[in-house]
Amino acid sequence: MTCCTPATPLVTADAFRPSAPWAEELRLASRRVGDGILQTEISVPSIHCGGCINKIERGLTKLDGVQYVRVNLSSKRLVLRWSELGPPPDAIGALKQLGFNGHLFDPTEAAKPRGDLPRLIRALAVAAFASMNIMSLSVSVWAGAEGSTRDILHWICAAIALPALLYSGRVFYESAWRSLWHGQTNMDVPISIGIAAAFSLSVYDSYHGYDHAYFDAATSLVFFLLIGRTLDYVMRERARTAVKGLAQLSPRGAMTIKADGEFEYLPLKEIRPGTRLLITAGERVPVDCAVDIGISDVDFSLVTGESAPRKVESGAVLQAGTLNITGSLTVVAAATAEESFLAEMIRLMEAAESGKSVYRRIADRASVLYAPAVHMTSLLSFLGWMVIQGDVHQAATIAIAVLIITCPCALGLAVPMVQVVAACRLFENRIMVRDGSAMERLNEINTVIFDKTGTLTLGELQVANIDFIDPDALSVAAGLASHSRHPNARAICAAASVHGATFHRFDEVKEYPGLGLEGIYQGKKYRMGRSLFACGTESNSSDTVLTCEGRQVAAISFSDKVRPGAKALVDKLRSAGISMEIVSGDGISAVRKVADELGITYYTAGVLPGGKLDRVKQLCNQGRKVLMVGDGLNDAPALMAAHVSMAPANAADVGRNNADFVFLQDSLDAVFLAYRISRDSGKLIRQNFVIAIGYNVLALPVAILGYATPFVAALAMSLSSIVVVANAMRLKGAAGKGETKPFGRKLQLGRMAG
Repeated sequence: MTCCTPATPLVTADAFRPSAPWAEELRLASRRVGDGILQTEISVPSIHCGGCINKIERGLTKLDGVQYVRVNLSSKRLVLRWSELGPPPDAIGALKQLGFNGHLFDPTEAAKPRGDLPRLIRALAVAAFASMNIMSLSVSVWAGAEGSTRDILHWICAAIALPALLYSGRVFYESAWRSLWHGQTNMDVPISIGIAAAFSLSVYDSYHGYDHAYFDAATSLVFFLLIGRTLDYVMRERARTAVKGLAQLSPRGAMTIKADGEFEYLPLKEIRPGTRLLITAGERVPVDCAVDIGISDVDFSLVTGESAPRKVESGAVLQAGTLNITGSLTVVAAATAEESFLAEMIRLMEAAESGKSVYRRIADRASVLYAPAVHMTSLLSFLGWMVIQGDVHQAATIAIAVLIITCPCALGLAVPMVQVVAACRLFENRIMVRDGSAMERLNEINTVIFDKTGTLTLGELQVANIDFIDPDALSVAAGLASHSRHPNARAICAAASVHGATFHRFDEVKEYPGLGLEGIYQGKKYRMGRSLFACGTESNSSDTVLTCEGRQVAAISFSDKVRPGAKALVDKLRSAGISMEIVSGDGISAVRKVADELGITYYTAGVLPGGKLDRVKQLCNQGRKVLMVGDGLNDAPALMAAHVSMAPANAADVGRNNADFVFLQDSLDAVFLAYRISRDSGKLIRQNFVIAIGYNVLALPVAILGYATPFVAALAMSLSSIVVVANAMRLKGAAGKGETKPFGRKLQLGRMAG
């Protein structure tokens, strides 16, 4: 496995100016992400290591208008964000100047198989065959074969090595040549030079009758490097396969209902918010939507991990990718395919392994200097031995050994391999990561702040005093509540539906996060929410109050269930030495009940959204590393301000979008599982750094002093890379068994059902 070392890119801000055809195409292929920023996805098939990522990100960042560049190695794709106020940047032209071919990403590419693995396996097989045969022949030389017998064996080895090196080594030669052609350098350059030099020296030695030749070194170097590259590819392909499995849950289109009642099938990308869709039994929901007509059972396992189907009817919210099981539903699209839940989950998965953690930035900076250092060390070793002994042959042999043994492949793999494995491990346990650096931040936490409703509890509230509420007041409350996704509002709507209450239609409705709703009905102003907001007076009760022109009309109380795994999570966090507290907007009695049930000593009730943010900032100012776990609209500021944040998949959109982690299950086991995987991945990264650096500290002096032949150097360098990869793969079983339902199995069952 290799890691490119990017030289300073030749791209300048003025290098590429837009011309009409491609500029318009780039703009049309982009989507808005807010604040006047457009996001474009570009496929770059030729990237293969961390150095490629650095080179592209550094080069494209210099283009006018570019705000953000992030490359994903597994999907071989880059995300480019740029200002829509200026002309589109010529990213594809810039990629060509940097030595990479790119094109606008086509979503159908995700379903196409890639031929890289068969190519790697064929190259590995040829290198293995050649290495084994050359080693067998070399044993005879090592055993004492002399004269013409030895020379014949050397030439047979040369005949085996040449075609094997030409075929199997193409993986490295093509990358090195492409880099050199564009005036750049990468770590495939010293590898290619080392292979060519070892083979050339061996031919020279065979021609002049030397006792030893190093054909085994050249072929073994290729063989072991291909093992590392194949292992890396397999792990990245697992991550890609998981993303592809999610993408396959989305249908290619849906049956729409036109204004005149006729049906028309539209491709997925043409569905817009407000479009009416018909979803028959057995079909997956194409975009986020709300049920308009019909009753059916829906499999929400993609969103919650819950295996039992849920009954849905008019007003229910459905996420893209969920499976309609029993009846036909007429729904109204609430988002485009690109903005729906499923697309968001896919983006989270793809972002997980490409985050720039501190460790990765250290490795990246080291790799920038490494290629020149490798070549310089080899050259100085050659010159030093020439000065000491004046023997060109010996000096060249030692220089080749130094060139091979100092290739920093293990250092290049130390961080990204662990991140890839960790992302797969989290994904399999239904946990999405917005940024790979979030795993590093989660590893540092010492304090957790929980929201209550929808976080420590399921948020599936029920109106506890429904029999004591006036029917007309219930209709007013339901009409007002229908404009909100707050758990209290959903509970009121559900209770009103069960009791056959009509939903009054309000002329104007405005939601105040953390406070309540305000609306105008028949010329009168109604408010529903906190007592202070609705009545203007504070109350110790956790009831939701409905008022008309400031006069109380009804008080609505709720009951809720503690989320599965909450007590176990609190116990595990306490055992890990992490302090916890609840900061909730609910009344003191409701918060105290949950705190006592879970054994959380410190809790604060009746807190407004600004108060949650203030508490997070207060703890951060005290030097605490805070994990905020919340789900609601009122948690968004605190989620953003915390050191790291987490939300359930059924959280409000703004809550999900501001969280670093999103868990797709009802159980809170996911919180500690994510913490433990992050902690273990940090340990493995540090171990990999020790392995990579320790190897070079020990191996380099040995090679410079002439105690390592090119064969020993090839073996040592390759084994160090394999050890780093194998160490990263130990994370696979680090989280234990039985804690969560594997996501991969759920996806498979979902596809079978669909």
